[in-house]
Amino acid sequence: MAKAGPAAERVVRAGAELADEIGFEQVTPSALARQLGVRTASLYSHVKNAHDLKTKIALLALEELADQASAALAGRAGKDALMAFADAYRDYAAQHPGRFAAAQFRLDAEAAAASAGVRHSQMMRAILRGYDLDELQQTHAVRLLGSVSAGTSDWRRPAASATAPPRPRRAGPRSLAPSTPCCATGPPPDPTSRPTPFPAKRTRR
Repeated sequence: MAKAGPAAERVVRAGAELADEIGFEQVTPSALARQLGVRTASLYSHVKNAHDLKTKIALLALEELADQASAALAGRAGKDALMAFADAYRDYAAQHPGRFAAAQFRLDAEAAAASAGVRHSQMMRAILRGYDLDELQQTHAVRLLGSVSAGTSDWRRPAASATAPPRPRRAGPRSLAPSTPCCATGPPPDPTSRPTPFPAKRTRR
């Protein structure tokens, strides 16, 4: 049985760093074991298999990206928030190409529901509050916003991440829900509605 704890977290973080170096698709327990200088069997006390390893890297990436996007949105609203959100995705993809690919890894329903992917959706919906969209339109807009953000960031990633072969696109839920600047195709902002800015980031003393 895979164990949780600091050692497991270090293994997952090492896997994320390896993904940035060689590409997310190339990360396997054996590749990670070689990177760490240990036997592959020793990793199975921390991860169940290759899929579990990739799932854990995906969850880490989603959490990191959500934190980065949240920090970028602090104190912003409307178009300013939209641009900051897109920039946060772009910057994370440039800094961590393998992890950004991991954030688009397909998760099962239970893992996805418990992941930081929910935070991404909440931030997107908050950005769209100043636009005259009903519930269904907002849902489609969130998906479009995610798709554009992910797609725009994907082609701007450094070539180093291209070590992995292109992954065929298939329908199905992904950890990073398809969504980005839906506002370009949706109706203009409601002039009577003022978007609520995100809370300013608190500084620790």
